[in-house]
Amino acid sequence: MLRNVMTVGFWTLMSRILGMLREVMLYALIGAGPVLDAFIAAFRLPNMFRRFTAEGAFNAAFVPMFSKRIEADDNPIGFANQAMGSLSFVLLILTAFAMIFMPLFIWASASGFADDPRFDLSVDYARVMFPYILFVSLAALISGALNSVGKFAVAAAAPVLLNIIILAALGTSWVIGGSAITFLIWSVPAAGILQLGLVWYHARQSGLKLTLARPRFSTEMKHLLIVATPAALANGVVQINLLVGQLVSSQQVGAISWLYGADRLYQLPLGVVGIAVGIVLLPELSRHLKSGDEGAAKEALSNGAFFTAALSFPATIALFVIPLPLAAALYGYGQNTIADVQAIALATAIYALGLPAFMLQKLQQPLFFAREDTKTPFRWAVVSMVLNAIVAIGLWPALGWLSPAIATVVSSWAMVGLLHISSRAFGDVARVKSETISKIERVAIASIAMGVVLGAAQFSAGGYFTNGVTQFIWALILVVIGAAAYIIFARFCGAFRLRELRSAMRR
Repeated sequence: MLRNVMTVGFWTLMSRILGMLREVMLYALIGAGPVLDAFIAAFRLPNMFRRFTAEGAFNAAFVPMFSKRIEADDNPIGFANQAMGSLSFVLLILTAFAMIFMPLFIWASASGFADDPRFDLSVDYARVMFPYILFVSLAALISGALNSVGKFAVAAAAPVLLNIIILAALGTSWVIGGSAITFLIWSVPAAGILQLGLVWYHARQSGLKLTLARPRFSTEMKHLLIVATPAALANGVVQINLLVGQLVSSQQVGAISWLYGADRLYQLPLGVVGIAVGIVLLPELSRHLKSGDEGAAKEALSNGAFFTAALSFPATIALFVIPLPLAAALYGYGQNTIADVQAIALATAIYALGLPAFMLQKLQQPLFFAREDTKTPFRWAVVSMVLNAIVAIGLWPALGWLSPAIATVVSSWAMVGLLHISSRAFGDVARVKSETISKIERVAIASIAMGVVLGAAQFSAGGYFTNGVTQFIWALILVVIGAAAYIIFARFCGAFRLRELRSAMRR
């Protein structure tokens, strides 16, 4: 399991690193302001629906059902083909509807743009980018099928193409002096086509002869729809919370850009660790529970919990203690001002407090999804969304654009607590082993000690440098200091040893 997590984590890390380079170029060439606000609002629409139609519905519902059919040799390819045909039909209708009523979509997701030049810009950008959802959703379904047969590498590598294509487009616009935003928006659907082509080709090479079957509302598809609908909403709760935050922050020019920059910073460890563990854990739990091996299922959950804690705890502390040097290193260039960087850093520190909660959800939800129980996470997702809206709107008069970030953290921890209480019904299989809990406690101690070292290092240097090159070097030095301190303290506390990780990966 650790080897597969590391495989997915490596490619996710590559995607996130390239994604950060993408954001650096975005903020340098365009800068925080009305144009970037409009792009983010437009780009968030296909990404939000992707979480519902693809990553939410089909990683949570399709993967367990497909995995069980593989285990039972019950025509898994025929089931996958039906799912592809049905998904394509739904996506074509959704895309056509969105293209026609895009002004309504933008108004509903960023009402603060009304009577503002950002509104028309967002509508134009979204009409170009929205078809991306068709290609990336089908790619996600095929990726889920590949994950179910243990082929994680290409499925995890496919999202890298989006960032490569966007970087190439932005680089071309800079070299030839063209419009960066024009190159940017057209690169998004092009990347979706390439992602779909890559995973489809690899699936056929791996023996999964997937095709687009005629859409039929068969018994299997009805069951998939019943399971997938609440799963899509439950898994997309973060996106819905971001949408609520966007509605609130759209009232202030530049706020969407600041929150987006902070979101991309904390998404780096979340994507590498939390999403990777969730992707690998779901088919793993599904197979063990199908075969009745609850001991192996508990072992997989415990391994996932430790791996999540070992990387999320230090990331949380680092993002909270040194957000300003990190934000300055990534966004302190070009069109951005120091005020923009400081705003992004403040939001990053707030989001950091919720990072463990975001990751724990990725660990908890597979416990329910592996049993095809998507209703329980859905119920708690609704509660979390309501709480998020209440906090974001309620705090806006007092805290302004920071209220969405605080609301996201509060609602995420509430979701974790509710999922934990419900998981008790699964018995011993849902409990992390006592020896694993002991190691997680030692990881927490090592992370706090690392935070003290980072705080002292930042204080001794008197802040951060303002020159573009030196501020990047200073942030890199802090990262190296933090990583070294964490490894030393973790080894001293007995949390883990590097040779144990290497041995686990070889196994």
